[in-house]
Amino acid sequence: METMTTEAQPDVPMLLVVDDTPANLQLLSAMLLQRGYRVRTASGGQLALQAVQQEKPDLILLDINMPDLNGYEVCERLKADAKLREIPVLFISALGETRDKLKAFAAGGVDYVTKPFQFKEVAARVETHLQLRRLRLELEGRNRQLQENFDQLRKLETLRDNLTHMIVHDMRSPLVGISGNLEYVTPYCATLPADARESLQDATSSAQRLIAMVSSLLDVSRLEAGQMPVNHVPCDLRRVAQETVQRLSGLLQRHPVTIADSPAQVQVRCDNSLIQRVLVNLLGNAAKFSPLDSPIQINFQVQPASLKVMVRDSGPGIPAEYHAKIFEKFGQVDALRQNQLSSSGLGLTFCKLAVEAHGGMIGLESAPGQGSNFWFTLPRPAPEVMTDATPILTDPSA
Repeated sequence: METMTTEAQPDVPMLLVVDDTPANLQLLSAMLLQRGYRVRTASGGQLALQAVQQEKPDLILLDINMPDLNGYEVCERLKADAKLREIPVLFISALGETRDKLKAFAAGGVDYVTKPFQFKEVAARVETHLQLRRLRLELEGRNRQLQENFDQLRKLETLRDNLTHMIVHDMRSPLVGISGNLEYVTPYCATLPADARESLQDATSSAQRLIAMVSSLLDVSRLEAGQMPVNHVPCDLRRVAQETVQRLSGLLQRHPVTIADSPAQVQVRCDNSLIQRVLVNLLGNAAKFSPLDSPIQINFQVQPASLKVMVRDSGPGIPAEYHAKIFEKFGQVDALRQNQLSSSGLGLTFCKLAVEAHGGMIGLESAPGQGSNFWFTLPRPAPEVMTDATPILTDPSA
């Protein structure tokens, strides 16, 4: 027979006491009531299972030897039900052998008290497990709230990114039109005053920078979404570095650039265009943030399964706390704010995503006042994949 011995009080823990001996039920329930708990009782295993379906208790005190279902079977059925398995079960039994206790824990019990029991011990264990349950439920609630907040934030970020991508994509065509028209009219403006011609040139340069920024943002989005095609062809990275330096000759004219001699192993399979853009960004940053006439070095290091490319400058250096953040989207803006330097915050993000799309890594070795050494690695092919007879391309269209 199952009885309710107290009125429902939601804020007070409710305990279910299960025992087929009426005297034990009465004694234990009376003691727990005195402690201020709500108590329900069940005189058998089947009645206990029915009781938990009506109202989930906060803790079950369960006897083992019962005629219909023993305590082990009751506990196993509780733990098999996803809605009930989190209810802690405290076994109270006259069985005192170690094997009995082990069997109780194997069935899913959280504790075991041997009859005859001391009520102070029972009360202490009950309170301990109720407190653990409260803490677990509180933690689960916080985790659910965090997950809900995270999911909502992800939705908002996705909406923001989609909106930004749409706006930036639509901006590119008019910017290209502005740049093209400015370049078209420039030759016809030779008779304008010098300051007007200078203003026209500034406008043309600004339009071109905007186009580059828009293109970088679109490319970063494509790389993040895995939609940027990567065309792996055999490449000699020393030649790629030489072509990049020539391409940036105007920017690098006040910075002597040295490219280290490299062994034949400086050959990888990569997307020439993407890796050249990586070097453009790294060399551009080195020139932008280094004193005039300071040297820039490009070095190579052959590693067992990869090739490491390093671009070293003589700039102000970057504190260690920014080494990871500087590769995040727009992270470069915050990292350089202390030096009052300007950057779109996308160049190094593009480098990171482009290198990782090749299966490589990118990083930085730097300290304030000691310059910076930006590096990235690219996997080296096995000898049977690329031999001396394999053509080395520095132009994907070749």
